[in-house]
Amino acid sequence: MANDWKDRLGMVYSTNPDFEYDKEEKQEAETLPSKQQKLRVSLDKKKRKGKAVSLISGFVGNDNDLKELSKLLKTKCGVGGSVKDGEILIQGDFRDKIIELLAKEGYKAKKSGG
Repeated sequence: MANDWKDRLGMVYSTNPDFEYDKEEKQEAETLPSKQQKLRVSLDKKKRKGKAVSLISGFVGNDNDLKELSKLLKTKCGVGGSVKDGEILIQGDFRDKIIELLAKEGYKAKKSGG
């Protein structure tokens, strides 16, 4: 057995020589089809020194698909941005354009807040 003590932190010791630890493996979230996604697009200025960003939230799926969608939106808007905590941040106020782009891709998106 490899030195896997970090995987066993918080587990109770067993004297059974045949005991196998149940290691929980992270399950990758399954991405919903674009037609089932309900995304919210809002304007956010908090903690950004007054600079506005378009915030896309509500995506259900794995990180790779979220990053692909982010890349598409950044390219089409011609600006930078990032993916953080399951949300897409696009620099600037592009809410209307983002909603239009998401609709073309088959997503349900609506403006919220801001």
